[in-house]
Amino acid sequence: MVSVTIVTWNSAACLRECLASIERQDYQGIEIVVVDNASTDETCDILRAAGSRCRVLYKQENTGFAAGQNKAMRAARGNWILCLNPDVILREDFVSQLLAAANAYPDAGAICGKLLRWDENRGVPSDIIDSTGVYFTRNMRHLDRGSEELDRGQYDRAQFVFGATGAAVLFRREFIDAVSVGGEFFDEEFFSYREDADLAWRAQLMGQKYLYTPNAVAWHVRRVTPERRESLPFLINWHSVKNRWLMRTKNASGWLCWRLAGPVLWRDALILGYAVLRDWRMLSAGLYRWRPDVCARLRQKRQVIQARRRVSDRELIWWFSDSPRAIDVQRRSEIATSEVAQRTLATGEQR
Repeated sequence: MVSVTIVTWNSAACLRECLASIERQDYQGIEIVVVDNASTDETCDILRAAGSRCRVLYKQENTGFAAGQNKAMRAARGNWILCLNPDVILREDFVSQLLAAANAYPDAGAICGKLLRWDENRGVPSDIIDSTGVYFTRNMRHLDRGSEELDRGQYDRAQFVFGATGAAVLFRREFIDAVSVGGEFFDEEFFSYREDADLAWRAQLMGQKYLYTPNAVAWHVRRVTPERRESLPFLINWHSVKNRWLMRTKNASGWLCWRLAGPVLWRDALILGYAVLRDWRMLSAGLYRWRPDVCARLRQKRQVIQARRRVSDRELIWWFSDSPRAIDVQRRSEIATSEVAQRTLATGEQR
C-alpha cells in the first residue's frame, strides 16, 4: 500500500485538484492521510466533502509542515509513504512510475520525479521545471535542480541526486525508520522550510540514497522561490534563515566548514548585512539556535546523527558544487568507493 501524506493550512485554492489527481492514479492501492493545521479558509469543507476517501486529522493550532508530516506518517498504514504538498497535481501514472523506479533500484530509499510548474494564472500545466531533485552549493545553500528552466529533455535520465523537495517524494518505510532521530523524520524544530534539505543531508551522512526518475511527472504551484524573497511574508524568510543555521549545526563537520569557509562566510555576511540594513527582526533568526533550550536539543540531535554517520565529509563534499551534480544510475558502481569520489573532486570531472 502507498500512503499519501498531506499537510494542509489554508490550502483550499489547490487542494480539490490535488485530491482529484490522486483519485485518478492508475495504481489502486492508495490511502490518503491528511493533517490539517487549523485552516481558516474552505480547506476543512473540502476535506469533509471528500468523506471516506481521506483520513483527516484536525489540529487546533498550526504546528508547521514538519510536525504535520510526522503525525501523518505515524498514522499511515502503507509500506510506502508519498509525502505530498496540497499544491501538487499528479499525472495519472505518477505513483506507479515512482514504484517502478523504486523496484528497479532497491538501494534507493527515497524516490522523486520530475516536477514542472503549474501555471496558476491560466490554470494549466506548463513545461517550466520546478524541481528534478535538490542540490547544495558551496555556500551550503540548497536549490532545486533545473528550477525555472524550460523542459527540453535535459533531465530525462534516471540519476542519484543529493535530495528531493518535500513537495512530492516517495519514501520507503525502512528509510523513514533508518534516518529518524528522536522519533522525528522531519525535524520539528524547523517548523517549515528547509526541513527537506536537512533530511537529505542527514540521510546522505547515514549512507542512504535518493533516486530521481524522469518518468514520474507532476505539476507544482510554487510560490516560495529565492527570486521572490523580497515579496514573501516575514515569517517565511525568518524560518528560512533560522533553519539554515539549524541544518548546519546538526550536520556539518568542522572539516567541511573549514573547506567551504570562504563561500559560506560570504553568504552569512550577506544575510547579516540584509538584517542590519533592511530588517532588524531577521537578526533573531540567526540568534535562535543560541537559546539554551534550542542548543540542548541541537546537541542531542547532532550526537545521534554523527554517531550513525556512515559517509565521511571527504566523500560528501563532492556534492557541494555551484553547478547541479547527479550520478547516472548506470555508473553507480563507479562511485562505490571514496577513492572515486576523491578523484572526481580533484579533477573536477562532471558525472
